[in-house]
Amino acid sequence: MATTSITIRMDENLKKQAEILFESMGLNMTTAFTIFTKAVVRQGKIPFEITADPFYGEANQARLMKSIVQLEAGKGTAHELIETDDE
Repeated sequence: MATTSITIRMDENLKKQAEILFESMGLNMTTAFTIFTKAVVRQGKIPFEITADPFYGEANQARLMKSIVQLEAGKGTAHELIETDDE
């Protein structure tokens, strides 16, 4: 069977985490992606559920807009943002 190369881009930290996990399973990145791709082709779909970030959901966006309107009208309390080192 002929092989080919592909190039993908991803966050460096994510790549390192994946390599560590795959290594603990006895896999390398190429084998892991090959397994994933074979599952996609065999099942005709992504082999796990992909969901949207609930932050962008219609209900949350409506709530945010309502809060913005209230703040602009001088009602409610605005809090300072707290920065974290998360991602």
